Amino acid sequence: MTRTIPFAVAATLSTILFSSSALAGAFALREQSSWFQGMSFAGHATATKSLSSMYWNPSTMTAHDGVQSETVQTFVLPRGTIDLDNATIDVLGIPVTGVPYSSGDVGVNAWLPSGYGTWKVNDRLSLGVSSNAPYGLETKPDIEWAGQVYARSSRVFSVNVTPMAAFQVTDKFSVGAGLQLEYIQVRLKSATGVPPIAAASPTAELRGEDYNLGFGATVGALFEPWKGTQLGIGYRSPVEHNLKGRLVVGGDAPTPIRANIIMPETVSVSFQQELNTEWRALGSFEWTHWSRFGTFPVFNLSGDVVTELPFQYNDGYLIALGTEYDFTENITGRFGLAYEWSPIDEANRTPRLPDSNRFWLSAGLSYFYEDWLSFDFGYTHIFPEASNININPDHPFYEGITIQGPVNDTNIDILSAALRITY
Repeated sequence: MTRTIPFAVAATLSTILFSSSALAGAFALREQSSWFQGMSFAGHATATKSLSSMYWNPSTMTAHDGVQSETVQTFVLPRGTIDLDNATIDVLGIPVTGVPYSSGDVGVNAWLPSGYGTWKVNDRLSLGVSSNAPYGLETKPDIEWAGQVYARSSRVFSVNVTPMAAFQVTDKFSVGAGLQLEYIQVRLKSATGVPPIAAASPTAELRGEDYNLGFGATVGALFEPWKGTQLGIGYRSPVEHNLKGRLVVGGDAPTPIRANIIMPETVSVSFQQELNTEWRALGSFEWTHWSRFGTFPVFNLSGDVVTELPFQYNDGYLIALGTEYDFTENITGRFGLAYEWSPIDEANRTPRLPDSNRFWLSAGLSYFYEDWLSFDFGYTHIFPEASNININPDHPFYEGITIQGPVNDTNIDILSAALRITY
């Protein structure tokens, strides 16, 4: 059992200490793998030489021999500006004045680490652990701008540690399962008013975290009907969090608060087909049940509702196709395309998360230095579709001020690198 210590440490410490947050589809972070980053996550629930597929499908651990660990370091570089055409204080019928109508760049660069470890106990049984940040978001408009009552800054931070086991039932069929232990923290800031009503508006901050952790499950199966073909399916369950924190308005005394939120489940279905000894085709379909992310009341200690978080998201989807080619025994290249349907549209989009449907374009490379050491590199450029902010009396987050305008200059670059060791 002492041989398992290196991979357990490698798989958990970096994420717990350094997890950051990033702008992503809604605020789920798919960027958990350098290998699959290079293919826009095509085939991510099938088995490769990377351990990272265990995040989506724990049964893929049966493909790895001995004791192995993998650390993934990803950098997410988002950009986007909200340029309002209209900002009106509806009760007075007058425009917001004295502040810029542009948010400035709301994107915040982020560092996202992940870790994985596996141990092949015998020919049938494999054990493993992963450490990830499955949810994250940080956006930060300028402090003073016409949309400040809807967003001054937003931050979601999470850490998820999942011990897993996988069993090879037959030579062609494997199953796996794991227990998710998840911590989450939420911090939302906004202004209490806008000029000319309030020349210098204080900030209201809502902050909460789940000190007791949320629990969930992950299960998966891998089927190889014949040599060179893989079919994989993975499921990550909902995780409920009981947040406790405080609401602070300006210099007033903090109000203790609590709220229950449920993070969505995800289903991933993938294939991998060997075209010849050097060339493979891969694909994935992913569904995330974001429509369960509706309206969450926030209570004080007396049980009274002090505010609500009316997200009202739609379900999210991703479809990806990719390929990889072995140039030599030591170098493999890959390429991928994807289209992602965001759970956010104009009916529920806010300056906190001006998300939209997007195209993915990715490329990657692996270098196998020795049997015990290899490296992965992945790059993605994301092209969001044109989108608008349109908060009016019919919008779930409406706060008495109508704001309308396009989200401009939006794009996201993602750089990822991984190190994999066999002990």
